[in-house]
Amino acid sequence: MSLEGKLVSEINIKCDGDVFHEIIMYKPHHMCNICPDKIQNVDIHEGELGTIDSVRFWKFTHDGKEMVAKEVIEEIDEEKKLVKKKMIEGDMLEYYKSFYLTIHVETKGENNLVTWILEYEKKNTNVPDPHTFMELCLNITKDIESYHIN
Repeated sequence: MSLEGKLVSEINIKCDGDVFHEIIMYKPHHMCNICPDKIQNVDIHEGELGTIDSVRFWKFTHDGKEMVAKEVIEEIDEEKKLVKKKMIEGDMLEYYKSFYLTIHVETKGENNLVTWILEYEKKNTNVPDPHTFMELCLNITKDIESYHIN
């Protein structure tokens, strides 16, 4: 059994894909108001929002537990509306040696497709694949969509 894994999920959203990307990149602190049951706080620790090497610190709820994560932005492609982030500290790293999140927004007219990619290496074979974390990401996407449709 391999310790390395990758989960990919796609979700169509009815709200503007550019708006979704803007929240993820430049206004993550707005998610505290959009989905306070899932994200309680986002602070920037280094750099500026939306720049490579910027570091963000998150307080969030996952599987009914309050958790924290510190991430660094490793890749940005504004044209593709893509950002790749690496977790560098926090609760998830108790289970995973490495953990990356990639968020890509594809806009085609009325259709907006958000793709979440989780790439990880588990610390041991007893660690489950992060399906519940992926579910959290998809639920946050739905909350952002609902917020901007209303």
